This record gives sequence, C-alpha cells and structure tokens, in this order.
Amino acid sequence: MIRLHSSRTTRNMPDIPKLPIGIKSRRRDPDEWDKTIVAFQSPYRLRDLCIDQGADPANEETRGGRQEFKVRLATTEDRRKAASLLIEKMYSWRGYEANPLGQDPNKITLVAYQEDKVVGTLTLGLDSPRGMVVDQLYKSEADQLRGQGRKICDVTKLAVDQDIKSKSVLGALFHLSVIYGRNIHHATDFLIEVNPRHALFYQRMIGFVPFGEEKLCSRVNAPAVLLKLDLAYADEQVKEYGGLGAEARGVKSIYPYWFSKEDELGITQRLLRGE
Repeated sequence: MIRLHSSRTTRNMPDIPKLPIGIKSRRRDPDEWDKTIVAFQSPYRLRDLCIDQGADPANEETRGGRQEFKVRLATTEDRRKAASLLIEKMYSWRGYEANPLGQDPNKITLVAYQEDKVVGTLTLGLDSPRGMVVDQLYKSEADQLRGQGRKICDVTKLAVDQDIKSKSVLGALFHLSVIYGRNIHHATDFLIEVNPRHALFYQRMIGFVPFGEEKLCSRVNAPAVLLKLDLAYADEQVKEYGGLGAEARGVKSIYPYWFSKEDELGITQRLLRGE
C-alpha cells in the first residue's frame, strides 16, 4: 500500500495554503480539464488531477502491477450513452429496469474508466425548485430535511461493473460525489433509494441510516427503502481513514478506499478554480 501522504489533517479548506504534493499546479485548457477529473491507481495512489492524455496508457496501466482508473464527467452524449449501457447491464442482471441518462443541469454524472472501458458510474442530483428524483417516492422525507434547513442531494444511477474487484472505484465515485455535493454545493445530507436487500451494505460500508419505509419504486420496478447519509459523518470518516486502504485493519467500512483528506482538499481547490 502506497499513500501519497502520511499525515492526517483536520483543517478547513481556507486554511490549506497549497495543493498536496504530487498534484501539479499548472493550468489546463478547458477541453483537457473536461477529459479527466482525477486519475488514481488501485491499490490507492492519487495521480495528477487531470492527467497528461498524451502519456502511454499501456505503460501507466502496468507500472508496478497496479490498476489505473480515471473518473470523468458525463458531459457528452457519448459518455452518457456509455454509462447508460453499464447501468442497463447491471440493473437488468438484478431484474431491475432503468432509463437512459439524459442531460440535466441539476445532475452531476461521474463515469469511471479503466482504459477506455466504463467500469462505474454515479449520478448526484442537486436540489432545485424542480425537486429531485427522490421526491417522486419520498417527498415528505425530503421536505422534512428541507424544513430543518438541511441542504440535500440524492444519489441515483449507481453501477459498478461486477468484473471490477477494486473497492477504490466505488470509493472514488462516492468520494467525488461528496466533494461536489458538500464542498462545492454545500450539501449537508445525501439521500439514496436502495433495494431493501442492499440496505445493510450501505449502512455498514458508508454509514447511511434508514430514513423512509419500504415502497415500490416504479422507475426500476422493484421495492425500495430510503437511506440518509449525514455528510458531516462522512467527513469525519475521511479524516480518520481516507487513503489508508488495506492498512486500515479491522475497519469494515469503505472509507479507507476513499481519498485522503489532504487529497480531497486539493481536488476541491482544483475544481473550484476550474484548472
């Protein structure tokens, strides 16, 4: 296990004067920035936030026996189609139905690649006057949080290729969604609808808690329960375990396969500056 940083940090973003070591400060052209949000290796090692697209991918993939993944925004129709195919594949395998991804200014779709193959995707819905996907089934629960002054996002269209054994892919997708949701859009809570059979996984591995009773979700033609994640809890877990990977012995959650807190702050600063 190789970590980019050995120190832990609990400082807020304004107190970080510079980017973490190993993340380059040179500015990128917008079209290059759009290609890759972050590149990382499994076991965990964060590389440049927006990697050199001219590098030899075969050489990078095989170096040190590590798998390399890239996460990109689904800002083009081709990427949305590729992500939709993975969603359809994984949902149909479980007997669910799924509609293809569309373009929506209030949704952020992340797509994980291994070389040119889509291996994971997650869509983060931002709250707006139009509401979110979760409002279709659990509007009263969402309104309860809104009434408390909480700022919510929902997580939908999560799919990870079953052939990919890396916990880092799921960890990166969730952590980047938290970076967008909490650090950039100031969300306090995530809501997610899951099949009741899978609820325990999200509770144990990420810290979601039950928030809505079981209902039939017509979008996927399957039962669903609503879970909630307090992003302050996620932040504490990242500070404690982020970036440790297999070195976090005895930890049953997936937080060791998220990025370190210091790397999170560097990614956030980059995204805010649009470099």
